[in-house]
Amino acid sequence: MFYKWFNNPAYFRYVFYITFVLSIVLNLICSEKSDSFYFLYMLDTVIFGLGFYNYPICFIILVSTIIMLSRYYLVPQSGYIISYLITYYLITYISVGLMKHYQRVKTGSIELILALSNALDSRDNYTAHHSECVANMAYKIAKKMKLSNSLCGVIHQGGLLHDIGKIGIPEHILLKDDKLTEDEYNTIKKHPVIGYDIIKHIDIFNENGILDIVLYHHERYDGKGYPEGLKGNQIPLTARIVAIADSYDAMISNRLYRKGMSLEDCLKEIENNKGIQFDPEITDVFLSLFED
Repeated sequence: MFYKWFNNPAYFRYVFYITFVLSIVLNLICSEKSDSFYFLYMLDTVIFGLGFYNYPICFIILVSTIIMLSRYYLVPQSGYIISYLITYYLITYISVGLMKHYQRVKTGSIELILALSNALDSRDNYTAHHSECVANMAYKIAKKMKLSNSLCGVIHQGGLLHDIGKIGIPEHILLKDDKLTEDEYNTIKKHPVIGYDIIKHIDIFNENGILDIVLYHHERYDGKGYPEGLKGNQIPLTARIVAIADSYDAMISNRLYRKGMSLEDCLKEIENNKGIQFDPEITDVFLSLFED
């Protein structure tokens, strides 16, 4: 839950409006016990710092002062006003710093994802931008399914990285301009596990589900995929979404050894594999993107 909130600080802003008004109302209604509500204003300050971390410093100082004055006059306790100011400014500073640090880590992770994706695309001119196309299509499917913004973001990032394991595939196989032999195809099939091993030590990828996409995007709904032969809902939702986007882009793209399918033939092929290779509900959502 908090991971989702930290990815969308607007949630903290909405909660701040509610809790700050609630703090004042409770103080006015229960004035005889108002000295027991001081902690609400500290909570307000923490939530405020998390939600408004990227606002101008003058705004942050102003609102922090308003919170402090509300606490000072509505929760009467001994002490100098300057001590309250220092305390509340310090709480705000820590909260703002925490959120800024998280956002820097998040930005660094996205930059790492793009760097890894570009490293993969640079090995093969014929599949350059494949990862980007898969990521964009998977994102559209996720939005059409009305998934949360944070999960849509994970699916987009996972789409960029889904084939990262191909970095470990020999170039004479990866760039072969003819049909692969059985041994070569078995080597290609190792790329989900290779990709997983490459990024499994990056904690944020494990926490947000990107590892599931990298490892399971070649599983099939009927259980005949790889690397683990998962079936149906055993396959993570994010991987099922990326799987259909990956197949779509692979079918319509030109390769050295074949020309890409027409859009009509591609959509027909995907529809024919509904409930076989692809999740039937996700297939319907995918096909609905092309209804117009």
